[in-house]
Amino acid sequence: MVNVRQRDSSGGPERDAEFHAFVAARRGAMLYTARLLTAGDAHLAEDLVQTALTKLYVSWAAYRRADNPEGYVRRTLVNALTDERRRFWRFGRPVAEVPEPSAPYRPTDDGDPELSRALLALPPRMRAAVIFRFVYELDVAQTAEALGCSAGTVKSQTARALDKLRASLQRPVTPIFPALQQQGAGR
Repeated sequence: MVNVRQRDSSGGPERDAEFHAFVAARRGAMLYTARLLTAGDAHLAEDLVQTALTKLYVSWAAYRRADNPEGYVRRTLVNALTDERRRFWRFGRPVAEVPEPSAPYRPTDDGDPELSRALLALPPRMRAAVIFRFVYELDVAQTAEALGCSAGTVKSQTARALDKLRASLQRPVTPIFPALQQQGAGR
């Protein structure tokens, strides 16, 4: 029989109780952030939260030692999103029979569907930079900490993201009263 000794740093039941309380208090906020990061994809957001919670449980001692626990959670979510986008199965894999095409992706968020589509078109880290800067109103340094990059990278990623969002959300200007405009044109 092999005796397996639990490491003293694991914390045992106290750690489990702390983690349970953390999940009960923070899961909703994490899910909201994940839905923003995934541009409204509720299923992917659930997966990200589950992955992030698993990573947090494994590294609970590091989370407790963190100077900025909120930033630690944000970075864990962004890393989970980046890892998810890198998975080989996301890019497809060979199958014997071609499956039926699925319905096109439709964001489940109650917000602006055009904005959700535009956000979805951004790379994950660029999307995260925009969300942290403008939804959570983090400054450049806090966003850089959450993304694990330099302040200059945050600035350039944010600027490029805003340019892409502006370009994809541009709509032609439609007159409020088209009939009046046509009458004025005939004078």
